[in-house]
Amino acid sequence: MRCMVMVRATAESEAGVMPSEKLMRQMMAFNEELVKAGVMLAGEGLKPSAAGKRVYFAGNGRSVVDGPFAEASELIAGFWLWQVRSMDEALEWARRCPPPFEGECSIEIRPLFEADDFGEAMTPEMREAEERLRADLAGKA
Repeated sequence: MRCMVMVRATAESEAGVMPSEKLMRQMMAFNEELVKAGVMLAGEGLKPSAAGKRVYFAGNGRSVVDGPFAEASELIAGFWLWQVRSMDEALEWARRCPPPFEGECSIEIRPLFEADDFGEAMTPEMREAEERLRADLAGKA
């Protein structure tokens, strides 16, 4: 199963406080473990929400709101995309992760939808198109 592992933002990360060299080394070592185990598919840190924008949809209308956004605890400061056998395996890896920030912080793990999850709504043609897109993406890596 694939899952998105999200590092929740903190007031400090939203203020642009950068991690220490020690934490950077710990995270690099952890990421190396993930890669060697074949778990990590992708992972990045995100700039504070002040650098971001949100697009809101209402019918055919679109509106854009500039960051920063309220409630740091509801924001994402970084992510990994992992390939694991189960949620239990994802939890095992998450428990080994260095704390991403000083003080209280959290990581959220959410499984990704797979084609089979959509049932009949995902037609055979759509499945083929998705497979082509994934192959194209893999070729660009």
